[in-house]
Amino acid sequence: MTSAAQPLWRGRALALVGIVLVAFSLRSAVASLSPVIDHIAEDFPVSSVVVGLIGAAPPVCFAVFGLLTPLFERRFGLERVAVVAIALIAAGLLLRSLAVDSTSLLAATAVVFAGVGSGNVLLPPLVKKYFPDRLGLMMTVYSTTMAVSTFVPPLVAVPIADTAGWRVSLGLWGVFAAIALIPWVAMLVAHRTDAVAAAPSRGEQASPETAAKEYDAASMATGPIATTPANPRVFGRLWRLPMAWSIALVFGASSTMAYVSFSWLPTIMIDVGGVSPSNAGLLLSLFGLMGLPCSLLVPILIVRFQATRPVFFIAIAAGLVGLAGILFLPTVALPLWVALFGLAPALFPLALVLLSIRARTPESAVALSGFVQSIGYAVAAVFPLLIGLLHDATDSWLIPLWLLVGVLVAVIPAGWIAGRRRTIEEDWERRHGRW
Repeated sequence: MTSAAQPLWRGRALALVGIVLVAFSLRSAVASLSPVIDHIAEDFPVSSVVVGLIGAAPPVCFAVFGLLTPLFERRFGLERVAVVAIALIAAGLLLRSLAVDSTSLLAATAVVFAGVGSGNVLLPPLVKKYFPDRLGLMMTVYSTTMAVSTFVPPLVAVPIADTAGWRVSLGLWGVFAAIALIPWVAMLVAHRTDAVAAAPSRGEQASPETAAKEYDAASMATGPIATTPANPRVFGRLWRLPMAWSIALVFGASSTMAYVSFSWLPTIMIDVGGVSPSNAGLLLSLFGLMGLPCSLLVPILIVRFQATRPVFFIAIAAGLVGLAGILFLPTVALPLWVALFGLAPALFPLALVLLSIRARTPESAVALSGFVQSIGYAVAAVFPLLIGLLHDATDSWLIPLWLLVGVLVAVIPAGWIAGRRRTIEEDWERRHGRW
């Protein structure tokens, strides 16, 4: 059943504001620390091992909480878990600004990314739940906000740290995260009575078929959809589905490019391209900026025009050309190579959209989101540290850059499978019978 598009603000204005604010906090939490590491090191020692662990912390936490979040969601519900996740982000960001040594800095960072890991899993199902009639538009808003919050922190973090200190620079992002709590807490309070009335009686469990029918009917409404908790059996089935694995690997490739760049791109630009540290920071911002047009266009191209495979192969080709330029012509048109390489993370909004359109219901989307992000971030967690070890072992960036080329080439079969126009439920039914 196709739902009629309704105004975004009718009955769900708080959800719209909440999704935008949370999306902003998810990436600003990642991108706001590395630009001011030098400032922090002036107050207390930050070893290269700690820097490496901080770089690996996001994907590790995302993988762990990608597995745990669907379990929490089943017990407490989407909105309640979202509130806890946002609170963890805000608390961790504020604690990070109060760090007194590298251990407390690392511990606060772990708290931040525990919340971000849960938020990553929850936002696609929340979009599907509150905006089933506006998936393309809302995924564009969501991913565009994340793109903006990727390139803005590297631009402003250092000037703020120079003016007011690194603690203010880091704590500022915690304030934004705390503001993101307001709409979600307001929705919990406002809809508490409705949630109790709509809940199934104790001992009842809606079947997957019933849940799908209720979802289709509720899609015509302008407010949130009544959902049933994610079924752990659904999560278990995903391990046997090529569609789920393909999306996870596409997501993993995108995350690998992003977190390797957040960790090492400025250093690579200085060593290979011969640029100054300030220009290296600008190139990192350029890399993040390239995600903005991708976030604007990719969801529309996929939802409206079913262009999953063309988008995928354009992103792969651009990434490979960018890496080739950095490898063979690093001192010629370096901003062009970085910009092209920055198109490879177009796989990120692509994967986010697939989390919604490759599942029939919000409940399946929660399970798929948890599976994809846990696998994808587990893959991405390996590469920032591996890239550093390879560089130390070879005293060159040649092999690390070729490794990134290999990642983009290796994910091509997964992108082809992810482009199949069917849901995980249909994938299961084709292989194993009734969902």
